[in-house]
Amino acid sequence: MTRPLYEVTPNTWDFLKLPMIKPTGFREYDARWKYPDEINLPGVTALGLGLGTQMRRRGIKPEIAVGNDYRDYSLAIKNALMLGLMQAGIHVKDIGPALSPMAYFAQFHLDVPAVAMVTASHNPNGWTGVKMGFDRPLTHGPDEMGELKEIVLSGHGAQAPGGGYEFVEGVKEAYLDDLVGDFKMTRKLKVVCATGNGTASEIAPALFERIGVEVVPSHNDLDYTFPNYNPNPEDMHMLHDMAETLLASGADLALGFDGDGDRCGVVDDEGEEIFADKVGVIMARDLAKIYPNSTFVADVKSTGLYASDPELLKHGVKADYWKTGHSHMKRRVKEIGALAGFEKSGHYFLAEPIGRGYDCGMRVAVEICKLMERNPDKSMSDLRKALPKTWSTPTMSPYCADTEKYEVLERLVQKLVAKAEAGETVAGRAIKEVVTVNGARVILDNGSWGLVRASSNTPNLVVVCESAQSEDEMRAIFTDIDTVIRSEPSVGDYDQRI
Repeated sequence: MTRPLYEVTPNTWDFLKLPMIKPTGFREYDARWKYPDEINLPGVTALGLGLGTQMRRRGIKPEIAVGNDYRDYSLAIKNALMLGLMQAGIHVKDIGPALSPMAYFAQFHLDVPAVAMVTASHNPNGWTGVKMGFDRPLTHGPDEMGELKEIVLSGHGAQAPGGGYEFVEGVKEAYLDDLVGDFKMTRKLKVVCATGNGTASEIAPALFERIGVEVVPSHNDLDYTFPNYNPNPEDMHMLHDMAETLLASGADLALGFDGDGDRCGVVDDEGEEIFADKVGVIMARDLAKIYPNSTFVADVKSTGLYASDPELLKHGVKADYWKTGHSHMKRRVKEIGALAGFEKSGHYFLAEPIGRGYDCGMRVAVEICKLMERNPDKSMSDLRKALPKTWSTPTMSPYCADTEKYEVLERLVQKLVAKAEAGETVAGRAIKEVVTVNGARVILDNGSWGLVRASSNTPNLVVVCESAQSEDEMRAIFTDIDTVIRSEPSVGDYDQRI
């Protein structure tokens, strides 16, 4: 295989012939590029050849399930990827347009060892990428991504005989059957179904109707131009729109899904946007009654309540805070035998006997409906208000170039650790500890905290703060953490801020 070039001029003969792949697209747990600026179609074929070579090197049965999200260029990307996989001697089972969790489901349903899903997830149009995995329900983590990057960029992708192609019908129907099982609501429930015109528009409304939920549609027509907003349930634009629709319709709750359907956002009956880590605590409280002494994994961006909530402690729950990122979280849930993992970004990892351990926004939606069924006299706002009160920021992302962000973060971690060691304060409080498993989570003496880490998907840092005391303290924590961040001149503006 030809070693891919890092740059090829668009609208030239070479651009149609020579593979171009920018190295920064290989991220911690998936691959993402701006298309066609950072990868061209021959580059995607080289990626497929590299992925197939990686399968062969590992002695994995040469079969893979492949799907694509609903963007206007995703089919072209998938076709180029499948060509490379077939060149590597892999038998491709094409499941057609899909959600990421539908592709993960296909690994089980079709009994194949590998998956490749063409999606840029919640990134805006202009981005593409691939989520892939060999060891179901896991997806590639840093080790596997590092190996794949080396194979592809060194030109070590190797052609092999035996490649083939088949289109597999019926996966969407089997996925819906699997999600619903024999569950049917008996309580009346009216739900705003928000899909932002993304891929979940094809699945989510039908799923709710099957379980007997009254659907209030919200941008459920497929439209790859995303005319209303980019489907991302962590973005306040989408959450505000969900809240407006809910209040206008008198619905019981609103559930929103990102571009590839592996995340779920929640707005309660009062129009309150509940961040996913708090929804996770509500779910964990409910599940702890059925499965006492369970372990729940939470990512470092999540609320401190998993470790301190009296209701969880009463049922013997153990909390495990781990690295942010769907691959890290899936792996951790599997490794330590946790019942579930919760990530502030809206990824939920529900393991056996609830789910299969991969992140699926549709599975979460069904489980939230089951939770409402088990609590027939409670509204979602009742369940929210029953939690100990904390004040937390949304996820805020200041710009920092992909080529610089990890070095910048390393220096920021050192500065925050030095601050703690010197006995300095944040928001006027003593620093109890600095957790450095993934960036720096600065925990104060009252359980309040502030986090800075590097985004795995975009050229950004990520900042989240939570106070156990007040909104003023939350803002003060952010101000003090941001002051340290501003000591690095290469950090730019925030995408959103409090």
